[in-house]
Amino acid sequence: MKVVILAAAQADLHALRRYSVKNFSSATWRSTFSKLKGAIRNLAEFPYLGGIPPELETVHLTQFRQLLSGMNRIIYEVRGDTVYVHIIADTRRDMQSLLMERLVR
Repeated sequence: MKVVILAAAQADLHALRRYSVKNFSSATWRSTFSKLKGAIRNLAEFPYLGGIPPELETVHLTQFRQLLSGMNRIIYEVRGDTVYVHIIADTRRDMQSLLMERLVR
């Protein structure tokens, strides 16, 4: 399958990089980014690997799935022969607040 990282998820990656480098180190970011790339690469071969995020299942948005990579969540959607990555966020982040931010944008 083809994997497309949407603009919002790319912005998430940039924010995650800034946070990681500022609060930890460049080496931590490189390790995190490597793991994220590997997880996203796996989606091309195993798109239904992740489960439905509980926050989205409760509002019946069951077309979305999530994959965990270290301390990060990758929220994606499978449509046809393409996987669309919508969100890449720290697992400790309140998902409902994040989703509200995205709706307001």
